[in-house]
Amino acid sequence: MAVEDTQPLISHLIELRKRLLNCIIAVLVIFLALVYFSNDIYQLVAEPLIRQLPVGASMIATDVASPFLTPIKLTIIVSVFLAVPVILYQIWAFVAPALYRHERRLVMPLLFSSSMLFYIGVAFAYFVVFPMAFGFFAKTAPQGVTMATDIASYLDFVMTLFMAFGVAFEVPVAIILLCWTGVTSPEMLRQKRPYMLVGAFVVGMLLTPPDVFSQTLLAIPMYCLFEVGVFCSRFYVGKGRQASEEEHETES
Repeated sequence: MAVEDTQPLISHLIELRKRLLNCIIAVLVIFLALVYFSNDIYQLVAEPLIRQLPVGASMIATDVASPFLTPIKLTIIVSVFLAVPVILYQIWAFVAPALYRHERRLVMPLLFSSSMLFYIGVAFAYFVVFPMAFGFFAKTAPQGVTMATDIASYLDFVMTLFMAFGVAFEVPVAIILLCWTGVTSPEMLRQKRPYMLVGAFVVGMLLTPPDVFSQTLLAIPMYCLFEVGVFCSRFYVGKGRQASEEEHETES
């Protein structure tokens, strides 16, 4: 009996290992394809700051190995970002056998939409937030102070913002899931709008560097996405729980 009980667990562990290996291979293949262009990738990411630097100023490297290691680190992160659809598909393939039919019909579109929203959040940070924020920082620098940002510090800064905006743009997906499972409803969320607005600024404060500019640029889109999620969630209210009960009764 004990041996029979361990068989499903072993098969799940083998399947999990297979999915993890597929994710690692996908990241590795993308990294090997991009590593030759690692300096160009860093140049592209640093472009919003470089355009705002004063004439004659440049970025610096305060560590001996930074000119080599920092672009490689960025390339690894970019490889993971680009492999997100593959990673999400592997997650889907692992959990799909345990889902009801109506859950499988919903999960795949949600995985696709969450990937797209993450990329849109990253693009919003790069094309909208970075030019405005770096332009503001450059203009407010004290007289006699020249901007000369360390390349490793810059990478940490932009990666923090990329992740913050990418995660924040997932708000509609989270709201739809909560309403779909019956945890909350659009009516309840509408009643909490003032708290959500304050919460958006609190989350912006926690997820972004300690400056009001980037916090505001994160909080406002987050609240707008909250409204989008509330609008779309009315089509999914309680359908997840209801469909689960119907399928459970059918199987019984």
